[in-house]
Amino acid sequence: MIHVATAEDSAGILQLDRHIQPDRLAKKITDGEVYVLKFGAEVAGTLRYSWFWDNTPFMNLLYLQPAYQRQGWGRQLVVHWEQQMAAASYDTVLTSTLANEPAQHFYRRLGYRDIGGFVLPDEPLELVLMKSLAH
Repeated sequence: MIHVATAEDSAGILQLDRHIQPDRLAKKITDGEVYVLKFGAEVAGTLRYSWFWDNTPFMNLLYLQPAYQRQGWGRQLVVHWEQQMAAASYDTVLTSTLANEPAQHFYRRLGYRDIGGFVLPDEPLELVLMKSLAH
């Protein structure tokens, strides 16, 4: 149901993730930096990450089709990713969200805490959130 994306998942991911170019997505899939939530052949959700300072996992995008939102699937995707990052010996993960988006509350419920932010021209505050994976 949740697994590292493959090239076969690309079309479904691109329907959900409009922030990445197809060639860049292909590279991220090759690098293992994209997860999908699938039901049969349907890509119901995706999580894409990169690296802050080249050494800290940073969740760039979490998106689920509307029919799958508010059912715990987003939480499962994030928890799966966090478990994979912890298994790879990372003790901290990061993400960000706009201050006017409700996603900030979702991340806080998952244990993320605000650590700063920045403002781009003509945009609201971008909140940066961190979670410690160390037990």
